[in-house]
Amino acid sequence: MKNIAVFASGGGTDFQSVIDANEREKFCVIKYLIASKPGIGAIERAKKAGIPAAVFAKADYPSLEELYEKLAALLEGAGVDYIVLAGWLKIIPASFIGRFCDRIINIHPSLIPSFCGKGFYGLKVHEAALSYGVKVTGATVHFVSADVDGGAIVMQRPVPVLDGDTPETLQERVLETEHRILPLCVKLLCEGKIEKRGRQVFVHD
Repeated sequence: MKNIAVFASGGGTDFQSVIDANEREKFCVIKYLIASKPGIGAIERAKKAGIPAAVFAKADYPSLEELYEKLAALLEGAGVDYIVLAGWLKIIPASFIGRFCDRIINIHPSLIPSFCGKGFYGLKVHEAALSYGVKVTGATVHFVSADVDGGAIVMQRPVPVLDGDTPETLQERVLETEHRILPLCVKLLCEGKIEKRGRQVFVHD
């Protein structure tokens, strides 16, 4: 069975979706929650589920490179196979991504390549979608590359934009979709059913 680490920077609802799915159908071992700062909701979720949590706060390290060097050593020592970014807001250097090449996935609250990249996170994504006037948005799971939100797409699901939507109501519905597709992609990845060939990703049932 594959080992994963989940990275989170906030309340951890995407993290919780992976915990819940894994409790229903055991498909991985969640070795660590990695938090970008202390006191976040994701840490409480980890404690409740009996999952070790480690805080890697930028203020505790002289540079991001050193932070990620220590983090990589921790994950490699724990035998982590895959990393799942579930609301991780810290910049990840190319050196770390290269060390875990094609073993890091991320969930993003839009249909990439729309409303993604540097500066597009949280409510800002949904504000941009509403401002542009799109009729459909959604959620995307993708592999992580050095380009922010630029890695190969694993899975996407659409979410209609409704008349009268606010960023908050749209975010709530997109989150429901995130909570379905993120654990599904983690499960498929851990079962060896996701094949990446360049920018093309194939899901095998």
